[in-house]
Amino acid sequence: MQPYATVEPDLEQLGQVLNGTGLTLWDYITAAAIVVLSLVAGRVARMVVKRVIRRSPADTFLGDLIGRLVNYLVVAFGLVYGLETLGIAIGPILGALGIVGIALAFAFQDILENFVAGIILQLQRPFTGGDEIVTGDHQGTIVSVDARTITMRTPDGEVVHIPSAEVVKNPILNYSQRGPLRTTVEVGVAYGTNLDTATGVALEATRRASGVENNPEPRVFVESFDASSISLAVKFWHTPTIASRWETRDQVMRSIDQAFVDNDISIPFPQRVLHLDVDTDKPAELPIA
Repeated sequence: MQPYATVEPDLEQLGQVLNGTGLTLWDYITAAAIVVLSLVAGRVARMVVKRVIRRSPADTFLGDLIGRLVNYLVVAFGLVYGLETLGIAIGPILGALGIVGIALAFAFQDILENFVAGIILQLQRPFTGGDEIVTGDHQGTIVSVDARTITMRTPDGEVVHIPSAEVVKNPILNYSQRGPLRTTVEVGVAYGTNLDTATGVALEATRRASGVENNPEPRVFVESFDASSISLAVKFWHTPTIASRWETRDQVMRSIDQAFVDNDISIPFPQRVLHLDVDTDKPAELPIA
């Protein structure tokens, strides 16, 4: 038995296809029809899979991904079957493509990393279209998720395309998945202020502020003794959106400021106390920085 006997027919068949010998017009028509049908079948399969999976908004991006993969598989099967119809052995071609694929994998590591990260995000689904999230240095509303990037619209109206790998590597804060969010505002009162009175006034002012949720109720705590004031931590709940956080925070701070003015509670400026050791027989000398 000759060890290379199986290679000769493959090369001979490939040469016949390239030269057009040994094949009839019907062979070419059949191969072309198989490829065209696979393209059509792949597109139809993609639409069917997307419809089956996209039963809820949360499955939109996952349906797109699986539908696209099914489309690729159907088309690949059609190409292989079409080549076999022309008498081309697929084994050697796939081997060559495997070697090329390994080289391309090293050349496009970042693209492959983002592709895999995109699949992970669409399978785990830490967010979906319309959710407001914060990840890394970006915050905004999710517009779309594809195999490589996350498209987000920021509160300033800008559209940002974030690589999927970057999102996977960073913490994801999703404002939209659960109920109300809690925000904390710190406010300082002067030393000597009655803390029971100050916390009570701040609490009532927070309750009156627009956008503050009554359940859970807001709370006010004495936070710390600072250099010039005693810090109070005002904690309140609001609608889970980025815009609501800003608007409710603004209303709470305005309400507390007015309530402190009405109750003669001062918010002190930073202060420094200097103690000078002055000799009555000598003029005072101050150190020069």
